[in-house]
Amino acid sequence: MELENVLVVKEAAVATVTVNRAKALNALNSKTIAELAQVQAELEKDSEIRAVILTGHGEKAFVAGADISEMASLGPRGALRLAQAGGILASAIEGSSKPWIAAVNGFALGGGCELALACDFIYAARSAKLGQPEVNLGIIPGFGGTQRLLRRVGVAKARELVYTGDMIPADEAHRIGLVDTVVELAELVPRARETASKIASKGPLAIATAKRVMRQGASLPLDEACALEALAFSSLFDSADQKEGMKAFLEKRAAKFEGK
Repeated sequence: MELENVLVVKEAAVATVTVNRAKALNALNSKTIAELAQVQAELEKDSEIRAVILTGHGEKAFVAGADISEMASLGPRGALRLAQAGGILASAIEGSSKPWIAAVNGFALGGGCELALACDFIYAARSAKLGQPEVNLGIIPGFGGTQRLLRRVGVAKARELVYTGDMIPADEAHRIGLVDTVVELAELVPRARETASKIASKGPLAIATAKRVMRQGASLPLDEACALEALAFSSLFDSADQKEGMKAFLEKRAAKFEGK
C-alpha cells in the first residue's frame, strides 16, 4: 500500500509518524486507519527503530476525530467494521514492543483522543484540546475510548468527559492525568523526540518487557502481577543485552545494546 495520508520519518532509532490530512483536520477515515495500521506493523518489525512519535500535520489538529463524512452513511455493520479497525489499530499501538509517544499538536477529539490514549505517553501543546465528543453526534466512542479513558483518569472523570462531550484544554487534561506533559507548540516534537531518544538508548528487550509486564499486570491481583514481573526479570538474564549492560556498568562506559 502506498501511503497517501501518513508520513513516516526515521531519525536514528526514532520514527515520527504524522497523520497528513490537514484539510480534514487529520480526521481518520478508513484509508488513514489502514495506513496507520500498516505503518505500525512495519515499524514493529524494524529492529533499528526503538521508539515512535505520533503526531498530526499542521498546527490545528493532532487528529480531530473519525471522518464524519464517511461515518454519516454507515449502518450498524459498517459502523462495527470501522470500530473494529480503529480498535485493532489502537490495540496494536498499545501492545507494541516499542514505546509510542503521542505529540498532540492541536485537536485530539474522538478517535484522535483514542489514538493518543493507546500511546505510552501523551505530550500536548498548550494550545491543544482533547475530548470524547461523540455524544454530540448521537453515538459513543468506538475505538476503545470509554475503556482506556476511565483507566487513565478514573471512572468519575471519564464519565463526565464522555457524558458531556466537553473538550478540555491541555492544562486541564494535564491536571486530571490525561496528558503527561504540556509545552509550547514549538517545543512539542523536540520534547517528544528527547524522551524517545533517551528510551531508544536503553536496552530494547528490557523496554519491551517492562511495557508488556506493566500492561498485563495492571489487570491482575498484586501478587500475580509481582510473580509475572519476577519471571520477566529473570528471563532477561538469558540475553546478550543483560550481559552487555552489566559489563558496561562495571567498566564505566555506555552500553551498546543490540536487542538480543
